[in-house]
Amino acid sequence: MIALSIAGFDPSGGAGILADVKTFQALGVYPTAVITALTAQNVKQVESVESVNPDFVAKQIDLILAEEDINYAKTGMLYSAEMVEMVASKVKEYNLKLVVDPVLVAGSGGVLSQDNLVETLKKHLLPVAELTTPNIHEAEALTGLEIKGEDDACKAACELGKLCPTVVTGGHMNGRDIFYQSSLNENSLGFIEGEILKSNNTHGSGCTYSAAVTAYLVKGLSLVESLKQASYFTKKAIENGSHGTLNQIWRLNQP
Repeated sequence: MIALSIAGFDPSGGAGILADVKTFQALGVYPTAVITALTAQNVKQVESVESVNPDFVAKQIDLILAEEDINYAKTGMLYSAEMVEMVASKVKEYNLKLVVDPVLVAGSGGVLSQDNLVETLKKHLLPVAELTTPNIHEAEALTGLEIKGEDDACKAACELGKLCPTVVTGGHMNGRDIFYQSSLNENSLGFIEGEILKSNNTHGSGCTYSAAVTAYLVKGLSLVESLKQASYFTKKAIENGSHGTLNQIWRLNQP
């Protein structure tokens, strides 16, 4: 079992590629990783971002997929519209099943995307994705809707669900995730129960969650069951976290 992460590098070890790799490994999925951007940050602030040339990122993807048989991939920080369009073309070229974590702004408030990224995500990447996993701030940016509570989040999930199945994560509300998917036969809106954890160890929670969903899909679970299992995994990683970030290998701490 193998998966691919296409995301940015966080030198604090909390988010981005490192969070994805740790999550894949913890769940028994071999990690491969393509770096889209370098950041100068820690768990409290983002100082600056240096985007990798999209042509070089494309070469990374090509070389990995020339050697490995990979069906599932996830994206994190893509930063630029040019990068989004290139990744979308590679998803179609290699028929990848893609989970999109639409990283726009860091939890600390640092900007992790250029201004034109939102429309490019909606036009090129979300339509070829199996799932997108925005938090409420990202859902607001993607839909233009103000989210003050679950009803608003449901509207945002339904709006994004026109492009691909969507889970609006509940970490900034009451902890409950909102999932919407549309098909030719039916539209389905549901909830995945959770809770708000009183913890400062949350840096990288969105990366961990979306990587966990990807890993469970690789392992053959259904989309809904993957969401449930990823929610539980992320909760436990927060509960066992330290240094302001999650502990994806929390199972090693179990007696």
